[in-house]
Amino acid sequence: MSKIQNHAPWPHDGFVRLSSILAPRGPLPISRSSWWAGVASGRYPKPVKLGPRITAWRVRDLVQLMDEAS
Repeated sequence: MSKIQNHAPWPHDGFVRLSSILAPRGPLPISRSSWWAGVASGRYPKPVKLGPRITAWRVRDLVQLMDEAS
């Protein structure tokens, strides 16, 4: 069962930007540089480019990451 209800600011489906993923607004207490290093190494999900200056992540990928971590 998904734990999306613990992440109320996120939509149930769709995309979220990095500011909604990392603390203080998001649930993950890591730095931007650590996040991007984790993306590069495959530890964290890869982003989706929605436009030339818009990068986002699929909510389902993030929920799966959170479920695997708990």
